[in-house]
Amino acid sequence: MPDSVRVSLVQDTPPSVPDFTQWPSFPFEGDLRVKQLDDPVPVEPPRKGEGLRECTACGAPDEAYIWVSERWRVRAMDRPTGLPMVLILESRSHLDLGDLPNLLAAELGVMTVRLERAIRSLDDVARVHVNRWGDGSAHLHMWFLARPLGRLQLRGTFLPLWDSILPPISEAQWRENLALVAAWLAEFGGRPLAEPPRIQWQAPSSLTDAAPATSERADEEAASVIEAAAEIPEPASGSEPDAAPESTTLGTSATEHTGQRQGDVLEAPADRGEVAPPAGTPRVAASGTARSTDS
Repeated sequence: MPDSVRVSLVQDTPPSVPDFTQWPSFPFEGDLRVKQLDDPVPVEPPRKGEGLRECTACGAPDEAYIWVSERWRVRAMDRPTGLPMVLILESRSHLDLGDLPNLLAAELGVMTVRLERAIRSLDDVARVHVNRWGDGSAHLHMWFLARPLGRLQLRGTFLPLWDSILPPISEAQWRENLALVAAWLAEFGGRPLAEPPRIQWQAPSSLTDAAPATSERADEEAASVIEAAAEIPEPASGSEPDAAPESTTLGTSATEHTGQRQGDVLEAPADRGEVAPPAGTPRVAASGTARSTDS
């Protein structure tokens, strides 16, 4: 009689935690466990702007953006973020990255470099991370995240996670940064819509008793790249995620910009000396909209 073989069931063991959890840039510590991978779905759910789903970008007015041109728009989150700057570059046309015609594909390269330089011109910005995910929306949108100067722990791929963890910057600094980037872009065409913060004037007699100015949104959490509705993939069950808050209008009304140039054709960077921030870019303004210095 042959020897019997005893077979025992072996429990599935979760995969080991990857080595990047030990990197200095990894934002978490302690015991971690890797999730079990779900089974693939036969048909992926439609993104925003696909099928019968409404496109948020196509329905947004220009006043929800900090800078606009004939073919491109740049928007911010609806409130200050943990990073010095988080911006999104969008095409006006309802196209995804692989659908761009040659003209827009070439302009996307120029706009990517131009916006990176504009953000890097801000104080205390060391690097600008450029990302494209596209799992939440079918309308092309590129993310630009500024990594703070000297914050070496924020280097690398985990910067979007750190943006959700860091306390938000002040409202005044956030609006000033938006106005500076919009003015920088407007040096090469388009229309700036972001306003710098107003100076909070006080009578001399009240200066000694006045409390330090704080952000109007000090008690609110920072806006999050990871939690932005445009980047949250649809659940496999087809349930709808919570809608993102409406974008805050950062600029003035469109009637105040009558006569300003719109839809300027993008020049090659070498033609306008784009290596350094253009001369005349406003650093601080008491009121009004940051505007282009060319007519």
